[in-house]
Amino acid sequence: MKIKRREFLKLSAVAGASVALNGCASTKDPSMNGLASKATGTKIGEHAGEWKPSTCQGCTTWCPVEIFVQDGRAVKVRGNRYSKQNEGSVCPRGHLSLQQLYDPDRIKVPMKRTNPQKGRGVDPKFVPISWDEALNTIADKMMEIREAGEPEKYCLMRGRYTYLRDVIYDVMPKVFGSPNNISHSSTCAEAEKFGAYYTEGYWDYRDYDLDKARYILIWGCDPVASNRMVPAAIQRLGDALDRATVAAVDPRLTTSAAKANEWLPLQPGSDGALALGIAHVILSEGLWYKDFVGDFKDGVNRFKPGRKVSEAEFMEKETHGVVKWWNVAVKDMTPAQAAKLSGVDQEQIVRVARGMAKAAPNVCVWMGPGAAMHVRGGYSAMAVHALGGLVGGIDNEGGSLQTAKIPVNKLNKDILKKHQDDLAKKHTKLEKIDQRGRLELPVIAKGKSGGGVSTNNAATGILNKDPYDIKVLVGYMNNFVFSCNGTDRWEKALASVPFTVHLSTNASEFSMFADIVLPCTVNKYERYGFVKTKANRYATCTLLQPVVDPVWDVIVDETEFPFLIAEKLKDRGFSNLYDCLVEMYSDPETGKKPADSKEFTLFALKYYTSPLWDGKKDSHGDKINGWDEMLKRGMWNSEAYKYKSHWGGKFKTASKKFEFYSETLKKALKSHAKKHNVDVNTVLEKANYTAKGELAFVPHYEPPLRHGSVKEYPLVFIDYKSRLNREGRSANCPWYYEFKHVDPGDVGGQDTLRINPLDAAKYGIKDGDRVRLSSVAASGECVARLWEGVRPGTVSKSYGQGHWAYGRTATVDFAKAEPRGVNNNSIIPWELERLSGSNARNGGHAAVRVEKI
Repeated sequence: MKIKRREFLKLSAVAGASVALNGCASTKDPSMNGLASKATGTKIGEHAGEWKPSTCQGCTTWCPVEIFVQDGRAVKVRGNRYSKQNEGSVCPRGHLSLQQLYDPDRIKVPMKRTNPQKGRGVDPKFVPISWDEALNTIADKMMEIREAGEPEKYCLMRGRYTYLRDVIYDVMPKVFGSPNNISHSSTCAEAEKFGAYYTEGYWDYRDYDLDKARYILIWGCDPVASNRMVPAAIQRLGDALDRATVAAVDPRLTTSAAKANEWLPLQPGSDGALALGIAHVILSEGLWYKDFVGDFKDGVNRFKPGRKVSEAEFMEKETHGVVKWWNVAVKDMTPAQAAKLSGVDQEQIVRVARGMAKAAPNVCVWMGPGAAMHVRGGYSAMAVHALGGLVGGIDNEGGSLQTAKIPVNKLNKDILKKHQDDLAKKHTKLEKIDQRGRLELPVIAKGKSGGGVSTNNAATGILNKDPYDIKVLVGYMNNFVFSCNGTDRWEKALASVPFTVHLSTNASEFSMFADIVLPCTVNKYERYGFVKTKANRYATCTLLQPVVDPVWDVIVDETEFPFLIAEKLKDRGFSNLYDCLVEMYSDPETGKKPADSKEFTLFALKYYTSPLWDGKKDSHGDKINGWDEMLKRGMWNSEAYKYKSHWGGKFKTASKKFEFYSETLKKALKSHAKKHNVDVNTVLEKANYTAKGELAFVPHYEPPLRHGSVKEYPLVFIDYKSRLNREGRSANCPWYYEFKHVDPGDVGGQDTLRINPLDAAKYGIKDGDRVRLSSVAASGECVARLWEGVRPGTVSKSYGQGHWAYGRTATVDFAKAEPRGVNNNSIIPWELERLSGSNARNGGHAAVRVEKI
């Protein structure tokens, strides 16, 4: 039976044609209606139920949650009662996930492509197949390339994950013999981590001590809507406003900015200039926090606008290179110059700088992707983070913090290596398909050339077959053809791969290029896993658990798929993967080896988390008495993080101090340059930066790169994340559209483009007009919303709409691949921040025009 794209979503015999409850499920079958009551004569909420713990992965806050289950169905969500991370609360995303679980458009059975032609809108002509046929087909394709001596042509692409990712992401490709495990990480915020690492030595997301902050500078993010500690920020922002000054730096009026004392609507891409302007005020007026930075030996401030200072006259304490930074980058960036470049009033720059200094050291500089994910965003990320250093708010009370350790077990690399044959050992060392580490793509994560990932450049490598072609591609919980900017490049790249497998809950755009599609669990409700997260000074390990029976015959992508494939490969004479898995992931309590994929998943979870509950060592956190108690609680909290843990020469930088002049970056850039027999200036030029000489080693301003002339594309496009965006996976949920007005300036039921009334008047656009949004990359239709909360000269639109696949709600017409709205990533031209490998989705490079239809 061949199934046309038009009929693909009709496979649900249970869900039926009529969709009730805002599209959740059919009322004809209560088992598919998450809110229906089985008990005769009772109403919703009247009969008994049970709160069961799991984890929300609607964003990277990764909240410990509890789900109320009645008659075997999930009906309500709240925060985990034991959590010190969210203190028992969740944001709107937590509730929205119920519609994902009971989405009638979920993939229900394995599907096989019968149309060899691939492309956007091309009907794959999927047919349903058995699990056995699907797994056999995949195993045969994998054995073909291994027997040909080219296992590197297998590629695993990881999207969102739990920390059971090691199985599918590390063990499976490395034992098979491929270097190509490509994560999604650089689509999120690797350039943001770049800023923290090359100043503070910390390649990770920071925690923020809102409880004790006296000044909160929110830069390029919206903490109450997104950015990794949402419920904590929602609970604390109101109290913070009673005792602290809150300033928000963003071209659009975010939810946080609407509540803030100061809104600084800067010109996109000018973050480095504005940060240096603030630094100039703090230094020239002698307002830096001396207990952290140090002082001139005689106590006389010599930081005068435009004048160099002798380094010998300054004695630093916890920092390195403040004088050199002043001399190289700060001395000429006066507030007037910063105002000219950023479009923020000079008086406001001075006022914010003085306010921060007055509140020092209890100053929280909260940097987000908007400050960093630019074509030239690495240095602006450093500049913003450096402000925390000037006022002593680094690793300090009321400032930005690192995090406590979570003592879970790590992947056993000795066992992994034991099961690699000579072919695997040799081919896992080959160049990766994303081309990281090349001269023009340093990706110097944690100081190492090619040390990170450049997700968006994997499309380039695949398309150009450079360094080789990919023959077998497996993607899980990802949709790079929708979520990476420059979607046309991904469409061409995926169309060129001869065999692709997609493990997914819904038939996404990536699925439309697949040869085999496998139905997977919805993370929060139907599977085991664990994640590590933090907020409020506490690190947290929280479990994902199957709180309800799976709605369909689905598998856990990260564990069951590798195990099932390992069994098939063993049948074909390659037992290495199976032998490795059963040896590495035996039950830590009994030593029993897993007998099937479900037991394997449970044993893997127990292996990783056992130090938190087995009682063998002090976990420096909650005392949990055994596995059963861990399951019942669903989570573990660390002890509170200790302030100033890295003061006293303990920062993991080259100098062991907080670096305004980054010896750490200098070492990394010189190492990369040496690798390619060039100098650092050449490296930066090839990486699209303008800096030369000493400027390469300090936070500084880089002029934004722009795609499109000002004449043809006069406006700058701003991408942002909705409070209802579950990482792009909520677009088939009716509630997502119904409640979009929770985002400032947005309107429910439409794809809204916010435009300042001043700009709208220029182009003859009125509120509610349908408009065409165009860039050098693509164009599409949306609805204009006149709104003063977006800087003149810019337009903003929420990421998440514009799907041409995924389901009946996400699209206008799934059968015709007709999108509902415009995908931001089609409008944003393909680009990279090359020092970190990140997608460039902010910073002004996406120039657009808007025309009334």
